[in-house]
Amino acid sequence: MRPAGWVAGKVLEEMAAFVRPGVTTRQLDNFAAERIRSHGAKSAFLGYRNFPCQTCLSVNDEVVHGLASDRELKFGDLLSMDVGVVYKGFIGDTARTVSVGGCSLAAQRLLDVTERALYLGIAQARPGNRVVDISVAVQAYVEANGFGVVREFVGHGVGRSMHEEPQVPNFDEGKKSSPRLKPGMTIAIEPMVNAGGPNVKILKDGWTVVTQDGSLSAHFEHTVLVTAGEPEILTWVQPSASKPG
Repeated sequence: MRPAGWVAGKVLEEMAAFVRPGVTTRQLDNFAAERIRSHGAKSAFLGYRNFPCQTCLSVNDEVVHGLASDRELKFGDLLSMDVGVVYKGFIGDTARTVSVGGCSLAAQRLLDVTERALYLGIAQARPGNRVVDISVAVQAYVEANGFGVVREFVGHGVGRSMHEEPQVPNFDEGKKSSPRLKPGMTIAIEPMVNAGGPNVKILKDGWTVVTQDGSLSAHFEHTVLVTAGEPEILTWVQPSASKPG
């Protein structure tokens, strides 16, 4: 899982450096495909449930699962990039929302709160805790800052398959019990946060999820290993770090 996580994180870093006004999301998806191949991996998304693209690229009010197209990115856009790779039979899954050239203070606050919520959730990924501890940490911070937490899509276990148990919601489902976290578990924690209300809808393409009220959305994700102590972020890549063995 460590090498797979490294590849996913590295590709995401390379994509972020490629983003600029005037680039189309299709060009970015093609660039991602080339970078994934260069690391000896393949896209975990392409063909998954017939998904037609290498990565998920969602702009502004698009929450997740956006499709690459001839749409040109413009200054001030928010772009959510979700990368999943298969490397030597294991999957790395990570996402980040960036601004294209810059953005408003309100949009930047949405990015900051969503990313902070991710790390608050990760901090709860400790043995003895339960999945709901992650969920509560994310929801409490997001809602305290006046934003909406998406309910229809959640984080998940990840390993040899893209979506494994347990599901990792970004909100407290109110259930009496929740899976307990144990060393060796690998999970994808991924807050999806809307500037407005939490409700979403799926467009006619059958994939693209957008906010129901047209507000901006942000998405941050890491694949995380539960250890005997501190959680280990498998998709965080140090600058100039080499791939783990």
